[in-house]
Amino acid sequence: MAEPEKLTPEEVKSLFDLSGKVALVTGGAGAFGEAVATGLAAYGADVAVTSRNKEALEAVASEIESHGRKALAVKCDVADETGVECMVDEVLGELGGIDILVTSAGIAKRYPAEDMPLDEWQKVMDVNVTGTFTACKHVGRHMIEKGGGKIITVSSIRGLLGHPGGYSAYGTSKGAVHLLTRQLATEWAKHRINVNSIAPSIFWTPLTKEVLEDKELYKIFMQRIPWGRAAVPDDFIGAAVYLASAASDFVTGQVLYVDGGSSAG
Repeated sequence: MAEPEKLTPEEVKSLFDLSGKVALVTGGAGAFGEAVATGLAAYGADVAVTSRNKEALEAVASEIESHGRKALAVKCDVADETGVECMVDEVLGELGGIDILVTSAGIAKRYPAEDMPLDEWQKVMDVNVTGTFTACKHVGRHMIEKGGGKIITVSSIRGLLGHPGGYSAYGTSKGAVHLLTRQLATEWAKHRINVNSIAPSIFWTPLTKEVLEDKELYKIFMQRIPWGRAAVPDDFIGAAVYLASAASDFVTGQVLYVDGGSSAG
């Protein structure tokens, strides 16, 4: 096999360009999903966002449109496979395809393990594991037909390391997302579908505000983050653009920890 030609300077510059691409972001009304959706739009992608909160989605769609890109807001519960299938069909019909999938829909329920209600455990698994899988499954079918795509699951540092803060369900669900990412990467590499994951440390959202504003809890979390602060949603944009773009074409099955050094020890 002949050695491939090197990229030209102009081709190098365009590695992160997402012009002409269509992205679908589940959990698009959440802090992570909003930051990533608008970040992808800033690099040229048209973006569909989904969540159970249609009003919040409309605000995100307006922000996407402010970048001069097409936007679509679709209400969807990722724990309902029929709803996911219909949502994917709507995105395909309205935007013509899906080149990038980001599965940022997720929930957390914190209890001591000995007190974890089984119904709360199951809710976490239904959204974080099954919801991730069904989105990948139905978008993956389209990507197989079209000959490729980029899938970015959203996991967590809690999928790698335990924590005394009551994360038995959440951590277990994110560990499952890690392995699902690697499984899909190995199955779908032959279809030129890259499947990678972004794994954040704790970051500022309305859902974590209660934890991060508790001085004792904040201290516990910061002791585990060498960078010395919680993440903010904008910290994840660069990782998402990289994994969504041609810059990562030979990267698959990887978990990218955007965690201020937490996974380093």
